[in-house]
Order: sequence, then structure tokens, then C-alpha cells
Amino acid sequence: MADRYDEYRTGQGVPVGGQYQCQAGQKVSFKEGEEFPLCPATGEETTWTHEDR
Repeated sequence: MADRYDEYRTGQGVPVGGQYQCQAGQKVSFKEGEEFPLCPATGEETTWTHEDR
């Protein structure tokens, strides 16, 4: 596992399972291999960061 987490965009695959936060501050849990969705708050593309970042 990487020592740091990057930002991931809507449509990218989830590299490591866990809780992520979108730009609007909504937290969502994902499993490895799932696809990052649109922002749950705005319905638009967003970036996601892992909670451990």
C-alpha cells in the first residue's frame, strides 16, 4: 500500500478500500475496485481523497 493518497476523480477506480471525502465534504465508504461516483451533494464530477490523507 502507498504511504500517501492522491486525489481521484469521478469515474476512476478505487485503489484502496476505505472512507473517502468528496470536494463538498461528503464522506462515503468504497471497496477496492469500485468506481468513484458523482458528488453525492451536487450530482457533478468531483475529486475524492482518502480519509487517511
